[in-house]
Amino acid sequence: MEVTRNRVIRNMDDQEFRDLSDHALEDLQQKLLTAADQYGFDADFNNGALTIEFEDPPARFVVSPNSPVRQIWVSAHMKSHKLDWDPAKNTFAAGGQTLAELIGEAIGKQLDEDVKL
Repeated sequence: MEVTRNRVIRNMDDQEFRDLSDHALEDLQQKLLTAADQYGFDADFNNGALTIEFEDPPARFVVSPNSPVRQIWVSAHMKSHKLDWDPAKNTFAAGGQTLAELIGEAIGKQLDEDVKL
């Protein structure tokens, strides 16, 4: 294990990262498909990346794995979020937020609503 800035990062190989990130994105996609009709956005999983698109107001968020650094990257609201694997939460997280919480908050900000995934 490697310790960086008061956090522990598990060293993982390429296959383990792919398995964990694929599972995380598939789980997020299921949550988004459930919420898409209620909140009026589209979610599409294609070529290893998850895209969330809004018509009104127009916007596009992208969630994708970055294998070389073992992170999931989120681009939303002209910001980039880099999520590391958090073994304590058993998911990818950044700044204390899980991937689903971060995306729910970003969707909520986009739609000016409280969104929980």
